[in-house]
Amino acid sequence: MSTGAMNVSIKNNLNLLSKRDKLRNRLGGYKPNSKTEYNLPKATTKQLKDLSNRLKEEHKIRMLKVIMLSAILFLLLVGIFLYTTEGIIELITINP
Repeated sequence: MSTGAMNVSIKNNLNLLSKRDKLRNRLGGYKPNSKTEYNLPKATTKQLKDLSNRLKEEHKIRMLKVIMLSAILFLLLVGIFLYTTEGIIELITINP
């Protein structure tokens, strides 16, 4: 690579960097030291316990569904495997 091409590449990269800084400072007050403040509603301990219990129940129901679906799929795959192995065994044992 020639020196001229290297200089052009560095100059182009520096131009891109300066444009990025201009954009960052223009588009809505970029402040690295500011923290976002949230207005969250206050919750009582009873509300938190109710929420916790509801989430636990939903989790139990979801896990039960996942386990049942997994068991059904497993049994289905075992059935398909046994069906195909019986067919393979019949093909192997038949000698014309």
